Parts: sequence; structure tokens; C-alpha cells
Amino acid sequence: MASTSCPSILLPFSKVDFPIQRATKFAPSINIGKTHLQKLSISRFSRFRPNGSVVFSRLNDYSVDDSSRDTLKNSPELGVQSCTWNWRGYSIRYQCAGNSGPALVLVHGFGANSDHWRKNVPVLAKSHRVYSIDLIGYGYSDKPNPRNFGADYFYTFETWATQLNDFCTDVVKDEAFFICNSIGGLVGLQAAVMEPQICKGIMLLNISLRMLHIKKQPWYGKPVIRSFQNLLRNTAMGRFFYRSVATPESVKSILCQCYHDTSQVTEELVQKILLPGLEPGAVDVFLEFICYSGGPLPEELLPQVKCPVLIAWGDKDPWEPIELGRAYGKFDSVEDFIVLPDVGHCPQDEAPNLVNPLVESFVARHASPKASVSV
Repeated sequence: MASTSCPSILLPFSKVDFPIQRATKFAPSINIGKTHLQKLSISRFSRFRPNGSVVFSRLNDYSVDDSSRDTLKNSPELGVQSCTWNWRGYSIRYQCAGNSGPALVLVHGFGANSDHWRKNVPVLAKSHRVYSIDLIGYGYSDKPNPRNFGADYFYTFETWATQLNDFCTDVVKDEAFFICNSIGGLVGLQAAVMEPQICKGIMLLNISLRMLHIKKQPWYGKPVIRSFQNLLRNTAMGRFFYRSVATPESVKSILCQCYHDTSQVTEELVQKILLPGLEPGAVDVFLEFICYSGGPLPEELLPQVKCPVLIAWGDKDPWEPIELGRAYGKFDSVEDFIVLPDVGHCPQDEAPNLVNPLVESFVARHASPKASVSV
């Protein structure tokens, strides 16, 4: 049973209908059995150099240069490693574990980072090569000011998809499965559409339906929403709003809304989400994205994807209702839609005991024999 010890914030979402393709399923949809699932102390965390030369071990607090990276990544006793990758002049933080098996790249949602997969990486790394990445603008990756790019939006799904595909080429050096949560699902789908030869399969956990997208807004609401977004993005009100959100109390409140089992909203989790949001530039990324009403929708990307897709959905998600999510299980590319009972918007962290076996079985069905060779 979910705890009620956290304060709540109401975020309204309007229901929108859209055309859905129907298809014969590979397997019937299934339910997984139920799982029994004030102050913030700021702990020291690692800083990363922009030249991509630092590796940080979560178990051994030290850094080394590039010449030692391979040794660290292949030393099982060191566990999960945090590294940096230089992408187009920007420093990107990623974490990795495991040195054999199929490659998995875990993609976080809005306002999160690679630490949101901390309950998944060590488990999946027992039989996979696992990478979790901080999308540019989030976590401890660089946060370039979007205003430096003129009138065009910089923080878009096309930008993040390009980053994800380049990461597979430069760092993973192999085909990979994308395991994605929330807006990370749009990133994974967009990447698979842009470079289909890279993605072996995609698992979508409560993908963002983008209910504030311009195509899903009623005609009479578009001017109001656009004016509100301009107010946030172009006046001091946006920064005031962000300061009110980027506090331990607000982060805990928001997490308690999207987690059904609020006992999983721990001080550690609040730290993991909050601290990167206090980094220089984070406020500009936040305001840019919440004002981004264009770009792709999941129902536009799914018909274009060539690889298998598995959708899993926490049925207690207050932000992306499962009643709307079920429609996505009817696309030809989706092999199954799985209900995760009594789980909210972030199943990978709230119910890893349900998600990790799903990932393993999905990858096992679609991995090529060569993926089992040690790298």
C-alpha cells in the first residue's frame, strides 16, 4: 500500500484522442503480480572535467586519466563506473557496468539523470554491458545556454537522439537496446528512426505522451499556453518559479506525486534529482524545455520504428494515465503492452524487481548470438 506521508502538488493533464493503428500482437498483454515493494544532507559528489579525461568510481573515490579507463571498466570489483565522454565539445557524464553480453543504454526522463537507474545497472550488468547516460542539459553533463543558439530550440528530441546514437558509435561501439523512461522514450524512438541500424530494440516505461504539445492543445487554449510559456522563458518569473521548485521540499513533493509507493521517495533519491538541478545553467534548460511544444509525438514515431518495442506502464501514473497509454500497444512495432500494478511514473526506480526481469527477457528474445561474446 502506498504511503501518504508526502505532500502533493496537483498537475492537471487533459485527455486527448488521436488515431491509433491496430495490429495483431505477438503475445497477449499481461499483468505482473503485485509487488511488495527534514532535512536534506548534501553529500559530496564528483566533479567532471570538460575534456572527458576523468573516471570516477562510486566505490573508490579517486580519478584517473584515459589510459586507465579500460582497466577500471573491466574490473568487476569496482562496480558501477562514472565516466565522461566528449561529445562535440561538451562534457557528457555516463555510467557503465558489465563487460559481456548485449549492450543496454538506459535513458532517463525530464529532470532526472543516470542516477535514476541506480537500482537497475548493477543487476542488469551481471549479464549485459550496461550504460546509463546523462542527456545534455541534465545530470552532470554540460548545460549550454539555449539562448546561444539563436531562435531555434537546442534542447530537442533530435538533439538528444543524435547524442544517443553518437554515444553508441563512440563509446558502446556496438548495436544496443534502449531502455527508456518518460521523455527518454521519445529520445529512444527518435534515435531509432534516425539511425535504425544502431537500435536492436526499445523498452518504453511510461513514455511521455506530451500532452502540452501544440497539436494536442485545443484551439482556444493555444494563445493562453503560449503566453504563459513566453512569460516563463522571457521574464524573471521563470527563474522565480524554478527557485521555488528546486528545493528539497518541492522535489520530494513532486516525486511523491508520481511515485505510487511513496516509501521509495528517500532522501537519497531527492539528492540524486535535486543536486544536478542546482548546477549552473540548469534553470535555462528547465525553462527551455517546458516551453518546447513542438517536435515529435510518440504516435508519430512508433509507425516509423523498425526494431521491436515493448511497452510497460505503471497503472497508478497520475501524469501519463494508463487509459491513454494502452492505445500505444496497438501499433505494429509494439510486441506487447505490460501493466505494472500499483506502480507510478518511474517504474525502474519504484519497482526494479518488476522492471529488471522484463528487460532481461525482452533483450534475450531479440539479442543476436554475437552479443554474448565478451567485449
